[in-house]
Amino acid sequence: MADTVFRFEQECPQHVPFKRLVNGAWVNVTAAEFATQVKAVAKGLMASGVELGDRVAILCATRYEWVVLDYAIWTAGGCTVAIYETSSPDQAKWILEDSATSLLVVETAKHASSMKDVAEAAPDLREMLQIEAGALDELTTRGAGISDEDLHTRRGQVNAASPATLIYTSGTTGRPKGVQLTHSNFSAESQAVKIALADALAEGKSTLMFLPLAHVFARAISFGAFDNKVTVGHTSDLTTLLEQFATFKPNFILSVPRVFEKVYNSAKQKAEDGGKGKIFGKAAETAIAYSAALEAGGPGLGLKLKHAVFDKLVYSKLRAALGGECDRAVSGGAALGARLGHFFRGVGIPVYEGYGLTETSAAITVNTVRAQKVGTVGQPINGHAAKIADDGELLVKGPVVFSGYWHNDEATADSIRDGWFHTGDLGSIDSEGFVSITGRKKEIIVTAGGKNVAPAVLEDALRAHPLISQCLVVGDAKPFIGALITIDPEALPGWLERNGLAANLPIAEVIKHADLVAEVDAAVAEGNKKVSNPEQIKKYRILDVDFTVETGELTPTLKLKRNIIHQEFAVAIEGIYS
Repeated sequence: MADTVFRFEQECPQHVPFKRLVNGAWVNVTAAEFATQVKAVAKGLMASGVELGDRVAILCATRYEWVVLDYAIWTAGGCTVAIYETSSPDQAKWILEDSATSLLVVETAKHASSMKDVAEAAPDLREMLQIEAGALDELTTRGAGISDEDLHTRRGQVNAASPATLIYTSGTTGRPKGVQLTHSNFSAESQAVKIALADALAEGKSTLMFLPLAHVFARAISFGAFDNKVTVGHTSDLTTLLEQFATFKPNFILSVPRVFEKVYNSAKQKAEDGGKGKIFGKAAETAIAYSAALEAGGPGLGLKLKHAVFDKLVYSKLRAALGGECDRAVSGGAALGARLGHFFRGVGIPVYEGYGLTETSAAITVNTVRAQKVGTVGQPINGHAAKIADDGELLVKGPVVFSGYWHNDEATADSIRDGWFHTGDLGSIDSEGFVSITGRKKEIIVTAGGKNVAPAVLEDALRAHPLISQCLVVGDAKPFIGALITIDPEALPGWLERNGLAANLPIAEVIKHADLVAEVDAAVAEGNKKVSNPEQIKKYRILDVDFTVETGELTPTLKLKRNIIHQEFAVAIEGIYS
């Protein structure tokens, strides 16, 4: 995978593969400059004792230096171990010990402090460096005595089957497993991404990367972008994302569904706060209807006229909020849902939803410009296959599928059988080959009455409401389906103001307020329309805290850690049934 760095250095040294935010302005990084940095850091890694196949870990938020280190590790013959910067010391300890990492690079002094005891305890870890304390400069200085010849000799020892990365599954249950992906896996993914995104991954296009680079989805798109001469900017400051969109002006973005939900909900909330809630509601209905009509013979004249009116009043402002140049988006990591898919396509920003796991190097099915069916996760990418097992589980195979878990033959044998990877997800495939995901095999709730319930449908529906942040559907071995619901702290101030309530009203009182309960009741009733009567939520509890990554209820990709929530909120769940 690192070969492209040196090919671009020779063929197009002035090409701009990256932009860096320096003192509030985006500064170009040329292919020649990037190659120089990668070589210098790679030499430093070699001088630090990194040998062929050694694991080097990165614990860092999304930033340019992450990418430099990744390519430098490969150039030095190493294997990148990705650790989320939100990982707890215990999680990092397991990863460092299990992977036998030899060198750890962290981002901040806070990271270094929290990892100090962990680093000292990891038996194979020789050293920890800190990016904000000059880690890359330190490595550059160390490597000054390593020749280009020695560097390229080492690089030449890396082949397609060499391990490129270890990514530990964030784990909604159980201890994380190390997924080993090779250079061949990532190369196949990069080629597939190019075919799927077509003209979006073209020289001169750009994207702003804000998802964690420790996640395979962000890495895979990054590799595809780099290989196809797309300019990439990096940020981890989600609080100023709209301001950064305005200055960077990306041509496309990639995100997880929760971010698209937040964009929709905040736009709706802003409209309601400004007394334009009804206009936004009609605009949203029109966008969804317009998109749905595109798959059913095309919109009629009346719908076209309404769409044109709302394009000027509403849709153009949404597009402007993304920088004004964004004409598409890619969604992965969880189910987007047909409602949001139709909404964004209707406003002129089609979201191409895909499906994949860490074990499939990111996407193995994807909707494309040429073949999109909203509500599905698309068709298998070129050269790959999917089928449904007798029990409804989705099975896949092809070049992007990993060969096994790190030092875990038992888990590997359980997941790859007869050449097919068992995804653990339940799905269906229609006559045109479009795949739909209906739930996680292990998340299926079986009520006391024997009814099988996939919680995702209800949870996705409730999160669509602007006031609701998260929803956990419960009811395993219980007489009926219930739910835990949390309130979105960002939506709360506007709601309090609209309802004439004090801004500092304690959340414990807010969740009991009749008007808020009525809105949640309505959201539950709307969500219940999507499922049969035995699957419907009969009772729920509104919590006075939200589920977050920091407090441990969500994975870094914002999936619910069901086992953790069941433990922490056992009393609240039991209260639903008492």
